[in-house]
Amino acid sequence: MRPTVALLVVLAVGAVAASTAGATNECRGLMVCVSITGPWVSAAPGEVQFQLACPPRYIVGGLDAELSSRGIEVGFVGALGSPVNPGITTQKEALFLGRHVRGRDPAPSFRPLLGCIPASGGGRRTPTAYHAFPPGKPTVRQVTNVRVRPGATVHALVRCPQAQRLATASHALAFYGSTPPPASLVKAVEIKQEIAHGVVRLSVRATHAIGETPTIVQLDLLCVAR
Repeated sequence: MRPTVALLVVLAVGAVAASTAGATNECRGLMVCVSITGPWVSAAPGEVQFQLACPPRYIVGGLDAELSSRGIEVGFVGALGSPVNPGITTQKEALFLGRHVRGRDPAPSFRPLLGCIPASGGGRRTPTAYHAFPPGKPTVRQVTNVRVRPGATVHALVRCPQAQRLATASHALAFYGSTPPPASLVKAVEIKQEIAHGVVRLSVRATHAIGETPTIVQLDLLCVAR
């Protein structure tokens, strides 16, 4: 078993209490918190994106990640606003950004974690000048999880809703389990992504080497209004 390294990325909140989350820190300082553990996401020199969501009626209050090695950089996408806190910076899901920047880890991966707190709304940012636009959300993210099956090829065709157009698309390979996936497991899955006329075609082929390990490929579409 390879050791894991915890990465702390916790958002500030008003009340502070003792942490009960154990080895990871996604719930540290949060009085009421539900911990959500994601799968091990295969990292690479290029940026990998993976979205993890809180249960209904909860929003993201803290984040953390476990790494298969120290040479992995992990961050997340947060909205602009003041103060920086849940309901403004984060909503019900978080988009993790990871990449392998150094080291010889044959199968670098990271496992995202969320500390989810009850939703209570958030503030609104006011523009400082009448002629300027405040930061908004011009894009809509559409996430599809494709279940990978051993010895089979799975195809998925996904497109943005009719009133929107595709800006970009990416995918991430992830494995559920208590330990990072070995290189043999990562190499057992072959992924092809093609884009034509606004339609994203994903083809996932897996050998029997993945066995009973629950495996998914997350397809992430970024859509904008026409």
